Amino acid sequence: MAEVLYTPAILALAVSLADHPLTDDLPHRAELRSQSCGSVVKVGLALDGDRRVERFGVQATACALGQASTAILAGHVAGQGRDALEAARDDIAAFLAGERPDPGQWPGIEHLASALPYPARHGSIMLPWRATVAALDLSARTDT
Repeated sequence: MAEVLYTPAILALAVSLADHPLTDDLPHRAELRSQSCGSVVKVGLALDGDRRVERFGVQATACALGQASTAILAGHVAGQGRDALEAARDDIAAFLAGERPDPGQWPGIEHLASALPYPARHGSIMLPWRATVAALDLSARTDT
C-alpha cells in the first residue's frame, strides 16, 4: 500500500495557518521562494527586548505540506530566539535528508514524516523555517 502524503493531520494544520495572518505591524520580515517547487513564504516578526519572537505572522503560497510546516512553526514560535529556531531548522533538514531518525523536539513536527519519501516537497517544508531565521538575521542588521 502506498504511503499517504497528505494525512488528515497535514490537512488540518494547513487550514490552521489562517490563525497567523501577516499584518502590517510586524516589522521584521523575510520572503523566500523554494527553487524546487515555487512555493513562497513571507514572514513577519515582532521581537521582545531579548530578541525573541513576540508575535508572528505569515503568508504562505505553498502546497499543503508547506502550509502545514508553516503552521507547526507558527504554533510555537512565540518566545523563541534565533538559536532555537536555527537548531529546529537544522534538525528538520537533517531528518528530511535521512541524517537523523527523528525531526527534533518542535511540537507537531512529527506530522511531516509522511513527506520523507517525497524529496521534491522538502524545499516547501523547509521554507518557513529558513524565512524565519532570515527575518531574524535581517532584523539584527537593521537594529545595530
